[in-house]
Amino acid sequence: MLQPRHSIAPAPIALTALIALGVLAVPAAQADSVTEWSEKTAQIASAESMTPRAVMTAALSQVAVYEAVNGITRKYPRPRFDLGAARDASVDAAVAAASRAVLAKFAPDSQSARIEQEYRAALAAIPDGAAKERGIAVGELAAKRVMESRAQDNWQVKESYRPRAQPGKYIPTAAPVMSHWPQRTGWVIERADQFRPGPPTPLDSALWARDYEEIRVLGARENSGRTAEQTEIARVWQTTAPIIYFQVIKSVSGQPGRDATRNARLYSTVTQAMDDAMIAIFDAKYAYEFWRPVTAIRNGDLDGNDATPRDPSWLPFIETPMHPEYPCAHCVLAGAVGAVLKADLGTDPVPVLSTTSPTAPGVVRKWNTVDAFVQEVSNGRIYDGVHYRNSTEIGSDMGRKVGELAVTRNMR
Repeated sequence: MLQPRHSIAPAPIALTALIALGVLAVPAAQADSVTEWSEKTAQIASAESMTPRAVMTAALSQVAVYEAVNGITRKYPRPRFDLGAARDASVDAAVAAASRAVLAKFAPDSQSARIEQEYRAALAAIPDGAAKERGIAVGELAAKRVMESRAQDNWQVKESYRPRAQPGKYIPTAAPVMSHWPQRTGWVIERADQFRPGPPTPLDSALWARDYEEIRVLGARENSGRTAEQTEIARVWQTTAPIIYFQVIKSVSGQPGRDATRNARLYSTVTQAMDDAMIAIFDAKYAYEFWRPVTAIRNGDLDGNDATPRDPSWLPFIETPMHPEYPCAHCVLAGAVGAVLKADLGTDPVPVLSTTSPTAPGVVRKWNTVDAFVQEVSNGRIYDGVHYRNSTEIGSDMGRKVGELAVTRNMR
């Protein structure tokens, strides 16, 4: 069940130092309180937190924000909750209150001071009066209703992965993570295995030999075949912090002419898709438990394929994540984000999409199409040496399916 993790600090204190996210490197775009708080939420949720947990927190927050904003503006039909007399409430106050209420319960403890300071700064910029007070009440009630609706999420089920072992024989002792995530309840998916793909590439196939050789060359830590730009891309997508995706979304939400309710719906839909994509991807990962490149390449003589030479000392460009390889988790997130952005834009021109990364200071990546952004994520994880080409393609397709389902449920 969803349970509070700590109370809000009684007074603001110095901000906890965050990882340098490089957000200022992206050219400034028009922003409203929804966009501003979504960025703060991604940063705060990501501090000291595993990516799936951070994505879950962001989803709870952005759904609460949307319910509050739409409860006030009534731009879109069928509000999920009765939030009382909300029509004359301050949207900005509601956004701040909803965001703070969720973050105070689910963000890392180290962020409590920043949460309170950001909240008080936001309220100080809003004129005092009945609209402000109503906005705070609406935001807090929306957050309460959303968290109550997710009380049986099962995210707190304990990790119970059983290592494959022979009695008395040593195996590496760093246990895989997130094996319990498929037990969670989705926002739009009905089951964790709803979009589970078929099995990984057969080891005796030409496709396996192709993927093996590509990552052996392009994903190596030393003596790789990467170009300078490919290495830059690898560094950018080394991070798993959700802020890297929220900057891409901001490229759309910050465009002129957009209103807060439309942006709230965008962030609510995209974070639901991202959260469900994490549930789906970990279901598939632990269903198949496919080996990572560092394992495969150091055991290339055991796969029954003469086209996969063993390299006994091969290392990937980055440290390998502690969960099975297939399919690619970064790719499922990119696919989900891409599907929602396409639906939101519709026939509108696609703005230049951009992001920065804490693992590549000073680098700004830009794309002219949504598909180009999604494809770069796939390439980046190959250059990182942690995912095969087929796995990235399957992951992106899974994310697209989850994203399209979220759009059907929330935007049409």
